[in-house]
Amino acid sequence: MSLIKFNNRNRLIPWNNNQLKDFFSSDDFLFSDDFFDDDSLMPAMNVKELDKEFEVEFAAPGFKKSDFEVTLENHVLNVSAKKETEKEEGNKDYMRKEFSYNAFKRTLRLPETVNDKADIKAVYNDGILRLNLQKKESTKETPKKVIEVI
Repeated sequence: MSLIKFNNRNRLIPWNNNQLKDFFSSDDFLFSDDFFDDDSLMPAMNVKELDKEFEVEFAAPGFKKSDFEVTLENHVLNVSAKKETEKEEGNKDYMRKEFSYNAFKRTLRLPETVNDKADIKAVYNDGILRLNLQKKESTKETPKKVIEVI
């Protein structure tokens, strides 16, 4: 089995994110927080191959079930989530209000052994999004047959 991870988010920028981090590493409030942090955009993922299915897990704490969008098209699985939060910060002379968007997107090309016509079970519990992808009938292993030699 092989899964291929697509990561196209840096193709539009001719320089790498470390150069951007260095450039914007000042105390300027416009470029604070984790806006350019690679790790904040990509959740960790586990993939298990079981007898009848693949189980894919994403570590995505802090989201609600309604924040996720999971699509499958042409053997490409897209998992994304978006959450909007507001932060207010007050001081004696000013008031600062920020909108913070927490989002991620992972794209995986699935192996041909995945049955893309079958239903996909998606469960979000305790910060883990778990997807169960059924295998095609023809790829399920048949039990080993022992032949007696006489």
